[in-house]
Amino acid sequence: MEVPEPDVPWVTVVHNDPVNLMSYVTYVFQSYFGYSKDKAHQLMLDVHHKGRAIVSSGSREEMERDVQAMHGYGLWATLTQER
Repeated sequence: MEVPEPDVPWVTVVHNDPVNLMSYVTYVFQSYFGYSKDKAHQLMLDVHHKGRAIVSSGSREEMERDVQAMHGYGLWATLTQER
């Protein structure tokens, strides 16, 4: 079994989906994370064009909370450990 490195941050990844409007995704990033309109818009474009975007990083517990929050907004989100 692989033991994760403690100094490697966890990240919340939001994935593209065919359901949510781009304006709604931007709104979620602004309202939940407190990002500026420009930063939220850029992250939304990454999700839309690249299929995913890292929207937050931190401890595993924090990222589990962020993933659950994104699910609450109806977005497809996962957490992973950055390498």
